[in-house]
Amino acid sequence: MKPTLRDLCEAIENPWPASGAESWDASGPVSGDFDAPIERVLLAVDPVAETVAEAVESGADVLLTHHPLLLRGVTSVAEDRYKGSLIARLIRADCALIAAHTNADVVEDGTSAVLAHALGLRQITPLTAGETPTRGIGRVGTLAEPRTLGQIARELAVILPATASGVRGSGDYDRPISRVALCAGAGDSLLSHPEVASADLYITSDLRHHPASEFREQALLGSGPALLDVSHWASEWLWLDTAAENLRRALPGVSFSVSDLRTDPWDFVVTQ
Repeated sequence: MKPTLRDLCEAIENPWPASGAESWDASGPVSGDFDAPIERVLLAVDPVAETVAEAVESGADVLLTHHPLLLRGVTSVAEDRYKGSLIARLIRADCALIAAHTNADVVEDGTSAVLAHALGLRQITPLTAGETPTRGIGRVGTLAEPRTLGQIARELAVILPATASGVRGSGDYDRPISRVALCAGAGDSLLSHPEVASADLYITSDLRHHPASEFREQALLGSGPALLDVSHWASEWLWLDTAAENLRRALPGVSFSVSDLRTDPWDFVVTQ
């Protein structure tokens, strides 16, 4: 018998248990017949028109995304609204939709952990406490040898897929960096975390003007790390290969592929 959508949901529970998701999150199945057989699964960060089209046109039975489509409450899935149109297209194509969000952030090989390993950090631990000492949001670790802020920024530009916004830095380009805190995805809520404050560098995404400005001013007084702001999509895209490999081991009869489509929302940047 072919594996079913139910089998996939059970396989997902092992590496990314639902109990690890934040209370506000909406991880899990969004649409699909649990008894339907599956052969092909496409993994992507975002459930947007491009990745839905890729899933449907490639004949995928499931689109597994990191970000939930229905994270916040909706009152209509009419097809004149983009969420309704995406769900309708998936249903018509017999392609299920599943999200693995914060439950995939907190685990030992989750989004932040993958980024930390890509940077070569050692003695890696979570920033926030999770179900176990090795699970939680964000990561902090130490470089094998100190590098400058500029060097790390350039390394990130190579490690991460290219985006219009690139890598933005706040701090002395030549500042030596040894201890690095990071949070893949939006992480300005952790700016005041003690592990962030005591690090030499904090890497995250979606830093807003006022929190970043206040943080920079404090750092200029000699207290606080430098900042690197990277694309939200890019920082989490790295995790998809690890996720696919986890699922290949659990369901060897199913094909798992990773979308290479750039779904970062910014298309270009203009400078003087």
